[in-house]
Amino acid sequence: MINKTWKTLGFMAFCGAMLIVCPSNVRADEVAGPGLSYGSFMVTVEAEQVSISKDETGKDLLMNASKGSSFEVMEDMGDGYMKVKVNDTYGYLPVEGNATVISTDEKTLKELEVKAAEDSKDNFRQSIVDYALQFVGGRYSYGGSDPHTGVDCSGFTRYVMQHAAGLTINRSSGGQAMQGKSISSDQMRPGDLIFYGSRSSINHVAMYMGNGQVVHASTYRTGIKTSPWNYRTPVKIVNVIGD
Repeated sequence: MINKTWKTLGFMAFCGAMLIVCPSNVRADEVAGPGLSYGSFMVTVEAEQVSISKDETGKDLLMNASKGSSFEVMEDMGDGYMKVKVNDTYGYLPVEGNATVISTDEKTLKELEVKAAEDSKDNFRQSIVDYALQFVGGRYSYGGSDPHTGVDCSGFTRYVMQHAAGLTINRSSGGQAMQGKSISSDQMRPGDLIFYGSRSSINHVAMYMGNGQVVHASTYRTGIKTSPWNYRTPVKIVNVIGD
């Protein structure tokens, strides 16, 4: 297995474009290969807590590392220990069964993938809001379901969700409030729905657009407009988009 690993790593070094991942029961010197520095690897704690010692014996405690903590690998000491950088000093971390060693390039790639996924969600939500904003200034019409010709509050949010997000939600504001996931004001993001009314009933719905603002089909006088999200006291906030 080791010979096979070295052959694979030789090919990877030749190509210069592959990433290296080390499972938790493989030593860094078996992964690094010739010409790769140990500083090119990070070790991430997978156990709930692992003791990092001041020397290889594991007797003199330096610190306890919790799950998810990451450290730069300086050297594989063998026997399941790795020398890692801890702030401005060094410690010895027992790796086998406790942690995963991964190349810093791979770690960076994973971080970029997570950020790209988050950006994609944010962009999707913003596209829904942008779609809704094109109707600002449109006519309010009780019972209306199309913002091109006249729409009420729940007809507006239903139309926008259906055409911009591909989601079908209930027709009434009370029905929409029963869908999705209830969230707090500090969790809301563009595209979430904010409901207003009394404790016993909901009589209005608006879409949060970010920056403390909502877009909604308000009244006959004002039509479709934007307002501060708390221009009335909300009784419920719901995420119907699901991400």
